[in-house]
Parts: sequence; structure tokens; C-alpha cells
Amino acid sequence: MLNVVLFCPEIPPNTGNIGRLCHATGATLHLIEPLGFSIDDRAVRRAGLDYWEELAPVIWPSYAAFTAALPGDATLYFLTTKTERIYWDATFKKGDYLIFGPETRGLPESLLEQNHPHCLTIPQTAGRSLNLATSAGIVLYEALKQITKSSF
Repeated sequence: MLNVVLFCPEIPPNTGNIGRLCHATGATLHLIEPLGFSIDDRAVRRAGLDYWEELAPVIWPSYAAFTAALPGDATLYFLTTKTERIYWDATFKKGDYLIFGPETRGLPESLLEQNHPHCLTIPQTAGRSLNLATSAGIVLYEALKQITKSSF
């Protein structure tokens, strides 16, 4: 249905929690290397509990390999604090890709510049950003809400 993409994630519990979120919603989890941990890491498995083995995340050796395998009509949304376009202003559809950057630095500027029209943000007060797993949940459920409403 939807795809959640973690670009070079660094914190195992966030990835495990996002995996659990994907399992609960039927979304596919994509992990783009390098990862800041092993997916066999106990913290990933613990956060994902018994869902991790059923989840079967797709692991990509690079962003280039990931994009080369995408269907021609794929829509990618890049989540960042460096844009003004709010995530609920996007029109999500089945098959979309929600791309999140590493916890400590976010997505690379080069990706954001290339994909500016598809950059989205979650409004928040100045200061620290939301936790990655929280951010993924907020945007994924908005996308699901839109898709569910449009299918009735």
C-alpha cells in the first residue's frame, strides 16, 4: 500500500518501532544503507517484538540502487524540517514513498534540492525535532487517512 523509507537510520529502537508501525499498517519498510547498526541488533528486534521477522524489510545498498528499482510512476516525499510545505497539504496515493533521514542530521541537502516540490514538514515549535518513529507515524497515518477516504 505505502512505503516507508529510512535513509541511513542510526538508532535501532527507532527502526524497530517504525517496523512495527509498518507491520500494523501494511506498509513496506525500506532501509537504505549504510545502517548505523545491524538489523540483527537486539534493540531492533526488541522494539519490533515478534513482528520483525514477518515484516521482511527491503534493504538497499545505496540510494542509487533504491531509485533504480522504483517504478516509473513512483512518487517520493522527503520529510524534512527545511521546508515550509506541511505534510497534510500533500495528496497521497497508494504506492507512495515516505522518505525519512538519519536521526542526527536528516536527509542530505542534495536530495532536498533535487526534490524540492516533494519536500514535506511536520509543523512544530522551534527547537528540537520530533523523534523519527513519531514523525513516521504522523505522516504515515495522514497518508492512510487520505487513501482510505478516497477509496469510498
